[in-house]
Amino acid sequence: MSEITVSRRQVLATAAVAAGAIVAAEAPAAAHGRHDTAEPFPLGVASGDPTAFSVILWTRLARDLYDPAGLSRRSVEVSWEVATDERFRRVVRRGRTHARPEFAHSVHVDAVGLEPGREYFYRFKALGELSPVGRTRTAPAAWDNPRALRFAIANCQDFQNGYWPAYDALADEDLDLVVHLGDYIYEYDPDSRFPDRRHVAPQTVGLDQLSTLSDYRNRHAQYKTDPALRAAHAAFPWVVTWDDHETENNYAALVDEADTGERHQTPAQFARQRAAAYQAYYEHMPIRANLRPGSPDLRIFRRFDHGRLLRLNVLDTRQYRSDQPGAADFGPIEAGLGNTTGTLTGRDQERWLAAQLIGSPARWNVVAQQVMMSRTLFPNPALVPPTMANLDQWDGYAPQRARLLGMLADHRVANPVVLAGDIHSTWFSELHENFDRPEIAPVAVEFVSTSISSDFPAAFDAPVKAANPPFNPHVKYFDGLKRGYLRCAVDRDTWRTDVRTVDSIETRTSPIRTQASYAVAAGTNRIVPA
Repeated sequence: MSEITVSRRQVLATAAVAAGAIVAAEAPAAAHGRHDTAEPFPLGVASGDPTAFSVILWTRLARDLYDPAGLSRRSVEVSWEVATDERFRRVVRRGRTHARPEFAHSVHVDAVGLEPGREYFYRFKALGELSPVGRTRTAPAAWDNPRALRFAIANCQDFQNGYWPAYDALADEDLDLVVHLGDYIYEYDPDSRFPDRRHVAPQTVGLDQLSTLSDYRNRHAQYKTDPALRAAHAAFPWVVTWDDHETENNYAALVDEADTGERHQTPAQFARQRAAAYQAYYEHMPIRANLRPGSPDLRIFRRFDHGRLLRLNVLDTRQYRSDQPGAADFGPIEAGLGNTTGTLTGRDQERWLAAQLIGSPARWNVVAQQVMMSRTLFPNPALVPPTMANLDQWDGYAPQRARLLGMLADHRVANPVVLAGDIHSTWFSELHENFDRPEIAPVAVEFVSTSISSDFPAAFDAPVKAANPPFNPHVKYFDGLKRGYLRCAVDRDTWRTDVRTVDSIETRTSPIRTQASYAVAAGTNRIVPA
């Protein structure tokens, strides 16, 4: 553990004491954030969506987390403070707001008037109690040329599947930002081999699927009872987007269970479920968005600039996508090639993304989204030709991918980098306009992060590693055995990505290791071992 890591933990622990929180005597408990569960702040604090002059500050007031009546039928006044020091001797912004019952007494404060590129500390006060202290950071000003940016990529944290030592490790990192690419909760309700990791049962009797607003609220609240997750939220600002499991597996727009048709809901019925899921997501995330209660629509695609060093374009590939081709996730690649009207983003978001990329002043231009963009073929002797692809990914929407990659090449967008999650395994790839011509220079690179705790079948690891050289020569690194996150360090000349993995998710604590490191030199679109 580095000196920087230790000092951060000491800073947050000291801040908690200063805030009046009860810190356990032993250091590990403080490090895990176990001091932050006192009423009325059992879910901790978080910050997100940082700009040069503002950041979203979040908390949610609660007593009995799973009480449908909530904390109160009335609004509760909440005060907040932002300071440049952890003891709040130099408070630079303060204000008051109300935690309203119709939003589960969640609080979203857009703390404006801050200085660019600066570290801050924040806290709340409600019902006579002080919250734990969070640490956040604003982005550099648009005209600045910062020397570097350090951030982590996380996704896919199935609570019932195991513990989250990866989040303990992430909270110890020296980072400016965390980017979460979806599957923050899982909506189904299986049992767990860990007695303390069983999902809170849905309110709807006999239904193995969250459905109501209360269902989704309870699941989000349960996930934030994990001390490692709370510690990671309190340590850094997050930029988040959703995938499918925040609502329902494999849904597409208003088509539920798009790949199987299991539920057979009408679009109007599924719209009510989606409205509940989207509201609960908003209520539990430090996100800058305009929620209309009861609406099945919530725009969350947005852009963040880190000075002139990096532009982060965050996509939503679920709310607007057309149903995938074929009857299942895996099918012939020709189904995706022929999907000429298919879209992962919808037309408006596709045009918006092009506008953010063309003429961008940033040195690095990032597309942060949910599913793998690289073409990925798997052998299947039963097909002609004898390969198949995952049609739930960009392979199922190949014409739109071709438009995007062609635009990057035609407009010479500087150093495009695609980020993805979803597949519970690590993939580093070079993206080509024509994947059958790998000898032609790639137009972008892609980093796909493994999961925090969600499964990738171990039996698939070796066959995929064997299949990649002949079928997917553009894939430069793959691993399906380890859980963890990616750590990225970016300066004007180099992008470096470290694969950070834990030994096990069977226990709450586990060592963290850098399993592999790869780099991209600016101007090359080539991934090489670092």
